[in-house]
Amino acid sequence: MKRLFLLPLAALGLCSGWLFSASASERSAAVEPVRLRVELDRPVLPAESRETVIVKVALDGVRRPTARRAPVNVALVIDKSGSMSGERIERAREAALAAVRRLGRDDVVSLVVFDREARVLVPARRVGDGAGLEAAIEGIDASGHTALHAGVVLGAEQLCRHLEDLRTHRVILMSDGQANVGPRSADDLGRLGTELVDQGISVTTVGLGMDYNEDLMAALARRSDGNTYFAAQARDLPRIFDEELGDVLSIVARRVVLEIDFPHGARPVRIVGREGRVEDGRAVVELNQIYGGQEKFALIEVEVEPGRADAVREVARARVRYEDALDARASTQGARVETRFVRERERVVAAVNREVQSDYAQNRLAEAKAEAVALVDAGRSAEAAVRLRRTGAELIALGGSYGNATVLAVAAPAAAIADSVEADGIDNAKRKALRAETEQTFSQQRAE
Repeated sequence: MKRLFLLPLAALGLCSGWLFSASASERSAAVEPVRLRVELDRPVLPAESRETVIVKVALDGVRRPTARRAPVNVALVIDKSGSMSGERIERAREAALAAVRRLGRDDVVSLVVFDREARVLVPARRVGDGAGLEAAIEGIDASGHTALHAGVVLGAEQLCRHLEDLRTHRVILMSDGQANVGPRSADDLGRLGTELVDQGISVTTVGLGMDYNEDLMAALARRSDGNTYFAAQARDLPRIFDEELGDVLSIVARRVVLEIDFPHGARPVRIVGREGRVEDGRAVVELNQIYGGQEKFALIEVEVEPGRADAVREVARARVRYEDALDARASTQGARVETRFVRERERVVAAVNREVQSDYAQNRLAEAKAEAVALVDAGRSAEAAVRLRRTGAELIALGGSYGNATVLAVAAPAAAIADSVEADGIDNAKRKALRAETEQTFSQQRAE
């Protein structure tokens, strides 16, 4: 068997270069597609006390009329291995057909299938009336093994034919099995995801049934800033494809970089629930796209040095850089946030930002679930239960201290999940559901 190597896409000859940005005069005249906000979970802190606060840096995508959406460049990559026979391949065809019918005439679409090897059924082309595409989709049947890596690479190669266009680039991968031809580990596919996002390509993964490798699919989606779905039944596929196309068609900004600086007296500790880096008093988070009408954010735990009563201190200063999805116009926005120190605890409680606390609680619990899965995999179910109970107890204490009913509701299931894990471990179905839930929380994926 010929070995497939993981190489940067430029080395593979797939993609070359990015778009140029618009001029300063063009930037000043345009309506920004993103709004930047910086918030604290506690904008008022106890005086003379070292405190840990949560900084939320949020990006709100501005919803645009459908007529002004950015055109898209989509590669549908569909597993047609033997396990997809019967209802699964029928529903996959139905979902792909529905996706094509939702695209506009000038959108670009390609169709790639894979079993033992990957093949292009429809090279990247404008949708037009969709007739040839629909015929190709209806002709997909199931047989063979699962060359998943090769399918994603071939899909990306089709996208690269239109990478210079003002388009949103997305691979939508659907598979029901284990990758068993070519690179097949989560690390392999995670590295591929990183290489793709560097070219502005995200991969959304749809795992079908109980046999696909959720770790591999999650790593590919997370590292490329795509979405993750778990379809327990084949009948879920049309709904999932429709939801995913809704996101792809609403993208308003691309190549998004958040940089958050923390002045003296505020030390960033870690980013909660999202990949990024913290170094030298700065946190950096990179995203590939922002959707209109949705919020994306980063949460950072920050240690704040004690302050005198009535003193005001800047805690964080954020900057976001991005490209407008309509015209590749480069833009930058900035915002900052301060805290005030007081002696009265009731003032601290009264000023608390309950929404930020809730976001933090959801991501903390998702982290605990992800760690519990890893511990159970390692045969350490008792430790997994302890981790879940400890996180749940910490969140209940947080919610109780500030009268935050939403945080209490988020924390409430932790003990029951811990009991179940300790008694029965995590079966295959529950593992897939937990992995999908945690990935969707980390990426702030729209609720299904």
